[in-house]
Amino acid sequence: MAGQRVEVDGGILEGGGQILRISTALSCVLGLPLRVQKIRAGRSTPGLRPQHLSGLEMIRDLCDGQLEGAAIGSTEVTFTPEKIKGGIHTADTKTAGSVCLLMQVSMPCVLFAASPSELHLKGGTNAEMAPQIDYTVMVFKPIVEKFGFNFNCDIKMRGYYPKGGGEVIVRMSPVTQLNPINLTDRGSVTKIYGRAFVAGVLPFKVAKDMAAAAVRCIRKEIRDLYVNIQPVQEPKDQAFGNGNGIIIIAETSTGCLFAGSSLGKRGVNADKVGIDAAEMLLANLRHGGTVDEFLQDQLIIFMALANGVSRIKTGPVTLHTQTAIHFAEQLAKAKFTVKKSEDEEDSSKDTYIIECQGIGMRNPNL
Repeated sequence: MAGQRVEVDGGILEGGGQILRISTALSCVLGLPLRVQKIRAGRSTPGLRPQHLSGLEMIRDLCDGQLEGAAIGSTEVTFTPEKIKGGIHTADTKTAGSVCLLMQVSMPCVLFAASPSELHLKGGTNAEMAPQIDYTVMVFKPIVEKFGFNFNCDIKMRGYYPKGGGEVIVRMSPVTQLNPINLTDRGSVTKIYGRAFVAGVLPFKVAKDMAAAAVRCIRKEIRDLYVNIQPVQEPKDQAFGNGNGIIIIAETSTGCLFAGSSLGKRGVNADKVGIDAAEMLLANLRHGGTVDEFLQDQLIIFMALANGVSRIKTGPVTLHTQTAIHFAEQLAKAKFTVKKSEDEEDSSKDTYIIECQGIGMRNPNL
């Protein structure tokens, strides 16, 4: 099975962990031996961090593959995948490294496994520079399931920066093939809801203040909808360490979902956290796309593997999305086009259609 190694330059485009995630996932699914060089070359701490390493090791274990050069700080790894088995696997970042990013690298792989999988992912659930687990469950999950699969995500423990300590269990069954998706009709916003949380020693008032500030900010722009943001005190036995944050979701008449979120940091007042999330949501509602800026790049790998033509309408195409498209074309040989949307209602906006002729990947292990 091992043919010519595919060479990936980890320093181009996004130049970070995302290149490693998408190239490893595609290598595993397609059975392509891989070498990634210049990993996170331009970052302040170059090379593999604990969360990247734990993700790589889980993918290796999922498919009984061989992994070389996998150590903290390493800037080059080679990976030789074998048959994807499924079963129970654990990935522990031992830091606040994001469980959502671990899910991002592993999900395409377990979809093409021989049997159902149960992934125990440990680290941060609500961490900076990554989706929050609430985003994964409330936005990513219902949209990605349109590709024709279901998964279950059980949040056992929430974990925050810097301690981590969170755990989620993801269960999913393999598929024969993925269906293409067509997300081009935005509809109108029908609901806005969310949750503002505090965990650990932070007072409940912080959650109420974040929620109230976010609601005030949204009301300035969207007056005719009830905005329901619940303040939440995370139960002591379901949260490790201290944290606060907020996620706000807008749902449309056609089932599109958009989010804005923010996490509290030391010295940042609660109102600002709430307003940041609200402004992010409002910005994602202005561009006329059907997905927000964070979902864009997460859908690319599934579009590439699906059987047929997928289309999504987006706002400005992010660097993460350009990166995902580049590697999906290089490794999976899928064909993508990105064009300005020609719909009348989008003419004044920065709106694009990303179209992909998927490769119709069939599960060789089923």
